[in-house]
Amino acid sequence: MYKQAEISKTFNEADWRAVNRKLMAKMLAEYMYEDMIHPELTGEHGKTKTFELPASGGKVYTFKAVSRLFDSWDVEAASITVKQDGAVEEPADAVQLLIDLKDVIGMKPETTGHLIKELQATLIADVHLKKKTDRTSRDLIDLDYAELEGYMEGHPWITYNKGRIGFGFDDYLRYAPEHQEEILLSWIAVHHSLAEFQAVEGLSCRDLLEKELSREERERFAAVVKEEGKDPDDYYFLPVHEWQWKNTIVLHFPGELAQKTIIPLGDGQDKYLPQQSIRTFVNRSEKDKHHVKLPMSILNTLVYRGLPAERTRIAPKVTALIKGMYEKDDFLKRECRVILPGENASINVDQPHFSSVKDAPYQYLEMLGTIWRESIYTYVEEGEQPITLAALLHKDYRGTPYVQELIEASGMEPEAWMRQFYKVVMDPLLHFLYQYGTVFSPHGQNTILVLKDYRPHRLAVKDFVDDVNVTDQPFEELKDLSQEMKDVLRSEPPEGLTQFIFTGLFICHLRYLSDVLETHELMEEEVFWGLLAEAIQDYQMRFPQLRERFELFDFFKPTMTKLCLNRNRMVDYGYEDGEDRPHASEYGQVTNALAAFKNYVEQTT
Repeated sequence: MYKQAEISKTFNEADWRAVNRKLMAKMLAEYMYEDMIHPELTGEHGKTKTFELPASGGKVYTFKAVSRLFDSWDVEAASITVKQDGAVEEPADAVQLLIDLKDVIGMKPETTGHLIKELQATLIADVHLKKKTDRTSRDLIDLDYAELEGYMEGHPWITYNKGRIGFGFDDYLRYAPEHQEEILLSWIAVHHSLAEFQAVEGLSCRDLLEKELSREERERFAAVVKEEGKDPDDYYFLPVHEWQWKNTIVLHFPGELAQKTIIPLGDGQDKYLPQQSIRTFVNRSEKDKHHVKLPMSILNTLVYRGLPAERTRIAPKVTALIKGMYEKDDFLKRECRVILPGENASINVDQPHFSSVKDAPYQYLEMLGTIWRESIYTYVEEGEQPITLAALLHKDYRGTPYVQELIEASGMEPEAWMRQFYKVVMDPLLHFLYQYGTVFSPHGQNTILVLKDYRPHRLAVKDFVDDVNVTDQPFEELKDLSQEMKDVLRSEPPEGLTQFIFTGLFICHLRYLSDVLETHELMEEEVFWGLLAEAIQDYQMRFPQLRERFELFDFFKPTMTKLCLNRNRMVDYGYEDGEDRPHASEYGQVTNALAAFKNYVEQTT
């Protein structure tokens, strides 16, 4: 029986109970934040409130939660009880909680069924992560960038954050980043009539492959094409993930395989390590080689993890746009020294039948392609250490925060460390926004903090293809933007553009970091957010000529539109197989804690 011994060792009642209780606390907190549940306040002691939440079947859940700024909550997992027919229990079943809240939230039965699968998969991953006791947070602060990703627990906001629908248990053990299994990438040859290659200026497909493949590999692959009676010069060589090959490419491109317009070539020799996004791979054999982003047709955290055709095609041009801004801007280039790992080359392959169907489900338009992104290792200097922002939220198996160990190792006080953090992170993000009307989605995976002596030193931003957006206002800096770029990049009104930083960074990441620091008595949340306001103010004082744009992209409004990630799947979008990727739902307003600092900012600027 497959992995019988491992299953027996990994799945035990105590750990299963612990991960369920932890997930239940997260569910209650996030469903409250997104206004999907409205428990009754029954008591309070300072910031700690006691709630009752009626559910189906006459059940009443009770729990304690600490109120946080931005209308957020930190639910105490140990406090959760459920009352039914006079009996009180301490439940440890996150899926049952979902079912009990189905009618309260207003979920459809089919949505609930699919979501149960995602929650079960998430819990299975959580149990495996709980078993990772080989390194403490103190050990992790010296760990390599690519390896560190294997200790992360996934999206801090989305409750079904490791659903990975499409993976079997064997796939999960082989390909999930927490297992840190190095893999070989398979390669295929695709005829020029099917594929489109794009690259930054001066980079040809031949030049790229000479760097990515050894002479022996190139000759071996060319020989395979010749054995099929074809000319290798008529084909592009590109890597594919083994899971995608077995589950998608063979099944959806059989005609192309029969006609030899797609030819399997075999495995490459380099070893790769999957990162948190699952579809991005770091070359472990030669660290300076490109990171490779590949489509994987699994459903995880809202979307299928494919590569959108139109954005894959334009990736090198987006790289040129962003780097062009950087190259001509002394503040970004010489002061911030921001790192922008470019998506230097891409190949897109459409499935002809699906692409000919009007409004075909988007998952079938993202099945085959590759993006080559510059390695972060080619940018870091002696003594520098890159980590994703997501790492700052990590706690080890003993409950010790990674960020606490960083701060202690740096020799800085927490406030000084966070002040430097905000300067490093916010200055380049604000400058791209205010000066160029251009924004990234700076969430925990896309944003890389480069440390030096355990201190924030520089910022790196990656993943341009999915997350670069531009203003819909007539900015002089964007007047030469081509129509092709305008058609693909999302143009947003002022608040919409502001939201990429407000929600993508403040709500999606910083509110969790604030909670970690306050819970572990490192910093009060009012101080934490005050330092952020100070960082924004410092930037605005530095560039007073952009004052009109500060008002356009205003981070100090009393309220902002509340974007919701769990609600999107659970209530609004469900599991529809639509023609476009689902986006965050808009529901109500969130109280902006930064508004309290607005008058001070205005007076000083």
